[in-house]
Amino acid sequence: MSFLWTLIVGGVIGWLAGLIVGRDVPGGIIGNIIAGFVGAWLGTLLLGDWGPNVADFAIIPAIIGSVALVFLLSLVMRGFRKAD
Repeated sequence: MSFLWTLIVGGVIGWLAGLIVGRDVPGGIIGNIIAGFVGAWLGTLLLGDWGPNVADFAIIPAIIGSVALVFLLSLVMRGFRKAD
């Protein structure tokens, strides 16, 4: 059950990052989960493990890291679209 909870929290973090940036994460639900996990790892690596923890995610650094990841991903995707 804890693995499912981790997937759900990762997906919600990725979804929130997409809402904050105003861009959809490519890949739908799977993309949101991946953005949540990678963003949480990135945020925790850069900002540390502080704030409330839910399902082993430090929520505030995870959201900040996910927002940065989605923003960078949207810039890269926009660059590829202009190159076509």
